[in-house]
Amino acid sequence: MRRFFVTNLFIVLLLNLLVKPFWIFGIDRSVQNAVGSQEYGFYFALFNFTLILNILLDLGITNYNNRNIAQHNQLLNKHLSNVLSLKIVLFIFYSIIVFALAFIVRYNERQLYLIIFLVINQFFLSLILYLRSNLSALHLFKTDSFVSVLDRLIMIILCSLMLWTSLFSKPFTIEKFVYAQTVSYVIAAAIAFWIVLKKAGKIYLHIDWQFFIVFLKQSYPYALLILLMAFYNRIDGVMLERMLDNGQEQAGIYAQSFRILDAASMIAFLFSGLLLPMFSKMLKEKKDVYPLVQLSYKLIILPVLVFLVIAITYAPQIMNLLYHHNDNYSIFVFRVLIIGLFATSTTYIYGTLLTANGNLKELNKMAFITMLINIGLNLLLIPHFQALGSAFSSITAQLFAAFFQIYLSIKIFHFQINKKFLFQLALLLFIAIIAAIIVSHFIPNWLVGAVIIGIICAIIILLSRAIDIKMFLSVIRSKTTKSEE
Repeated sequence: MRRFFVTNLFIVLLLNLLVKPFWIFGIDRSVQNAVGSQEYGFYFALFNFTLILNILLDLGITNYNNRNIAQHNQLLNKHLSNVLSLKIVLFIFYSIIVFALAFIVRYNERQLYLIIFLVINQFFLSLILYLRSNLSALHLFKTDSFVSVLDRLIMIILCSLMLWTSLFSKPFTIEKFVYAQTVSYVIAAAIAFWIVLKKAGKIYLHIDWQFFIVFLKQSYPYALLILLMAFYNRIDGVMLERMLDNGQEQAGIYAQSFRILDAASMIAFLFSGLLLPMFSKMLKEKKDVYPLVQLSYKLIILPVLVFLVIAITYAPQIMNLLYHHNDNYSIFVFRVLIIGLFATSTTYIYGTLLTANGNLKELNKMAFITMLINIGLNLLLIPHFQALGSAFSSITAQLFAAFFQIYLSIKIFHFQINKKFLFQLALLLFIAIIAAIIVSHFIPNWLVGAVIIGIICAIIILLSRAIDIKMFLSVIRSKTTKSEE
């Protein structure tokens, strides 16, 4: 199973590293530079507003379906027809709630117009994620990897034409950016549906209220968890925009750093997508998950520590490279917020394990406390520190969630605390910081400096055997169970 994980991880990373970084740093960044921080902040707040309520489109269906189909492949045909009907019903419900709340908070005419398309986008994005959950549950990871980048690939083409050619009218507006998303999601959803339909066979859409009720009873703990996590991950931009007179500008500043954090979290998110069906199947078969947990966490957290040291050291150069509108304040916000990468990477491993094991009650309690921490700190800090206050609130909440999930995993699975690995982490962090201080002082070119720091850290990882290369190679060479297609 570890070899299956490593080989499929390579394919997933390759596809996503080819497409998504260009989307985030080539297209999304160019959009913010083209429209300005205030206009992008206007979009960012509305996007987060519709995203937080996105759970009403899903109600935990995707995560529950992934775990359930991974353990019971034969249910795909029956569940697909019923769940697609349920998704349409939920879309109507979601739309009503979103617009009711939009009127309550007194969004203006332009904001309401944009919300129409953002609501449609959220529906098709939710549909794509549900369809992908079936592919990964069947261990069709190569196909799932292709679908995972398809919408972004289409958006890259459309936005590139709008930004850098004369085929579309100028100037570029945030509305055009949203329209491009709509077209991309619709096309990607249609292709994903066709692929899943080939695996499921003929289906018949119909309303089955009894199935809906039974299915939602099983999925609602997942829904609550996703809702609470959405609040403590996405509420910052909304609160900034609503609480401050210059809220759109501050939300735009926050969005600059959040985009980099979101991009850096992409790899850990991909780990999660691979691990959930694997953990689910292993736990059902009562296999030991600790070796896979240990391997996956080492593969993600060691590079994350190195990246954090480099990112914090060269924050001014990174922000100047990516954005036209930034200052020392934006750089400070980035240095604080990027620390959250350690927490999100940890959550994507241990949170996925706990989800696969069905520990939703414990996770929901954790997520509720985390949400209260984030909202409470935002209410306290935003009036005084603006976007920086939100950054401090976010990392405090994220770190609490990460360490709590490690604690739960140790308690539930009786994992032994790996003191040797903790020492290796501390050693790597210490040497990385010392190397960054020395290299940044003597090497004027920051890109060269970053590479040197990375090489030094890679040597330390190998010498300390934080990742056992012989074991890693043996995993790759070993025979695997049935793989995809």
